[in-house]
Amino acid sequence: MTKPLGDPVTHYWLAKRMAQTVGVDLVAATEAGMFSQEQWAETVNRCRGCEWTEGCQKWLPEHEDGVDHAPSTCVNVDLFSRLKGQ
Repeated sequence: MTKPLGDPVTHYWLAKRMAQTVGVDLVAATEAGMFSQEQWAETVNRCRGCEWTEGCQKWLPEHEDGVDHAPSTCVNVDLFSRLKGQ
């Protein structure tokens, strides 16, 4: 049985906060042609299907000052690392 996708608005903000927390500027990445609107939609959809949502919601406020990379439990960790140039 597949996990139902989470609320799009909730996961939009979670993905956006995760990007900001790890130092990824999504606007700059988009302007540089490294990140498209289609990729953003895919990012949010991956987040919506994530099993770690509750953990993410607890982790983000604990790391508001920023970190070098997303936790390995984040379904978008590879994307954020690539956009950050790591």
